[in-house]
Amino acid sequence: MAERPKTVKCLVWDLDNTLWRGILSDGDDVRVTEDVRKVIAELDRRGVLQAVCSKNDHDLAWERLERLGVAEYLVLPHIGWGPKSDSVRSIAERLNFAHATMAFVDDTPAERAEVSYHLPEVRCYDAEQVLDLLNLPEFSPDTITVDSERRRAMYQAGFRRDAERERYRGADEDFLRSLDLWMAIDGATEDELSRVEELTLRTSQMNATGVHYGDAELRRLTADPEHEVLVVTMGDRFGPHGAVGLVLLRRTAPAWHLRLLATSCRVVSFGAGSVILNWLVDRAATAGVHLTADFRRTDRNRMMEVAYRFAGFDDRPCACHDGPDVASGDAAGVERLHLVPDPRPGPTTMSLAAVDLVDGTRR
Repeated sequence: MAERPKTVKCLVWDLDNTLWRGILSDGDDVRVTEDVRKVIAELDRRGVLQAVCSKNDHDLAWERLERLGVAEYLVLPHIGWGPKSDSVRSIAERLNFAHATMAFVDDTPAERAEVSYHLPEVRCYDAEQVLDLLNLPEFSPDTITVDSERRRAMYQAGFRRDAERERYRGADEDFLRSLDLWMAIDGATEDELSRVEELTLRTSQMNATGVHYGDAELRRLTADPEHEVLVVTMGDRFGPHGAVGLVLLRRTAPAWHLRLLATSCRVVSFGAGSVILNWLVDRAATAGVHLTADFRRTDRNRMMEVAYRFAGFDDRPCACHDGPDVASGDAAGVERLHLVPDPRPGPTTMSLAAVDLVDGTRR
């Protein structure tokens, strides 16, 4: 059976004779057809970000996009006269997306060829394929979550947050405090399970093992009294970040086993991974248990390894762990890390509300 193509996270649109009909610089009264509007709106609902890469006068083109009522759907517009491959690369870097999750649509074969030559992993489409995009598997995620439908708004809030960071002249910690950040850690609800599964699929840089947990497996684990399936949500004064992390934990009397920690790349700069790990270590210390964690090196998750090591995990075996070093799913290359927990202070740059794994209350 053919492998399902990687889901597209961002589609980059050309404008002339692609997103709209006509050529703006030729003085055409360009317009967006109703069918294209439906494609834009549906991709947005599915959580696919959309950007612009067009050889045009920026101010004139953006004013026209606003007048046509589609500018609100578009992030990171690159409208100018440079090579389009440079623009697509810049968009991917700003979003922190792998090239294999990017797509580009243009009516000109030479422009598609230029992007393909310099960025071979980016998928390119002819403008004639626009109305078929919604039927392609790479644009059809298995599930559409609450966070999918507001992903574009969350990224736009993130760009405003980044702009304020650039203007801020104080220390980084002071800036983080100025955001009024908050984090909540709680058991996954029925509505959140699809987002939890999505996190195991979409997150690669901040995923400790790369093991995918499907909906059926997650439901089984939520019903298992030994397991905790915890969802991490965050927000600040700019708005909610949505569900940004997953903690999959097996609790037994001698030890707690962290089977998976995955966090969104969007919250790396806030130290989310360290906050979660320190909270977990502190709770394990209170419970008087040993702590183990699964980790598998990939070509993208070096930052997660640093977070584990910085929290105090190492690969020295300990007699008080919870049995054979076996992880669920595809366990090839998985290491079992160990830590003897000690009390940890709470975060200083955000407020934290979390279920207490010791007595089940919220604190």
